[in-house]
Amino acid sequence: MECTTGTPAVRTTCPCCGLGCGVIAEPDGRGGAAIAGDPAHTANHGRLSSKGAALGETLDLVDRLLHPEVNGKRASWDFALDAVAAGFRRAFECFGQESVALYVSGQQPTEGYYAANKIAKGVLGTGNIDSNSRLCMASAVAAHIRAFGEDVVPCTYEDLECCDLLVLVGSNLAWCNPVLFRRVAAAKAARPELRIVVVDPRRTATCEEADLHLPLAPGSDVALFAALLAKLERRGLGEETFLATCTEGAERALALARALAPAAARRTGLDSDRFRAFFDLWCGTERVVTLWGQGFDQSVADTDKATAIVN
Repeated sequence: MECTTGTPAVRTTCPCCGLGCGVIAEPDGRGGAAIAGDPAHTANHGRLSSKGAALGETLDLVDRLLHPEVNGKRASWDFALDAVAAGFRRAFECFGQESVALYVSGQQPTEGYYAANKIAKGVLGTGNIDSNSRLCMASAVAAHIRAFGEDVVPCTYEDLECCDLLVLVGSNLAWCNPVLFRRVAAAKAARPELRIVVVDPRRTATCEEADLHLPLAPGSDVALFAALLAKLERRGLGEETFLATCTEGAERALALARALAPAAARRTGLDSDRFRAFFDLWCGTERVVTLWGQGFDQSVADTDKATAIVN
């Protein structure tokens, strides 16, 4: 594939969110590029969000900082690095090692994170380094390791289209992953029997496609899914062979769910009709997929919330 400038087009990946949409970028010869969705890519099938479609506007060098500046004036790399080092040194001398912290980007490759951590811990002597990667995904990673023994996402995008019940928890998919949301909306239009439940304290744009919205009280997700687990057990929907041969600690998880279930309605603030409708939908559906998002993850109990869903 080649554009009018004679420079070959490049198949690449959109960096704006975690969906991984395929992009075709055609350099325009002026430092920018024409951007199109890749119709052959399995994540987006040619679709792009507004951010992805505007990627070409971010590629030129206009208004970019191309050299160091100190106090608003251009400086050499040596002078700038000396200024940074002096700032760290003053902080150490006045307030100690724990007074320094690094907050690094969530878009760095693994090698960048490795280097930043080495600088923070090995050179600066501080463990205070973080990034939005922890805020976004660390709790999901911890829950997957706790549940499965490794960090693995046990579904594909196609599962969201092929399931009979899709439960979206703390995820405003319409705004945060619009390409995936359009895939789900198209699947529901083609197959109206697909049911969608949104579990979110807010009524968001995603609710426009939902058959049921559960506006539960913030922080009550564990209670909701514990009550669901107890309900599944009471209705005899546990697969005994699977529980016996493929799980560990199932009886303890069920015992904890039974203990939490009686107070679930009060803690979630949901009325009994919504509770019953949600449980009936889940218990009566064979193919269920749950998708949780960052609003769900960003909590002091986020790993426990994700574990409750996996259970």
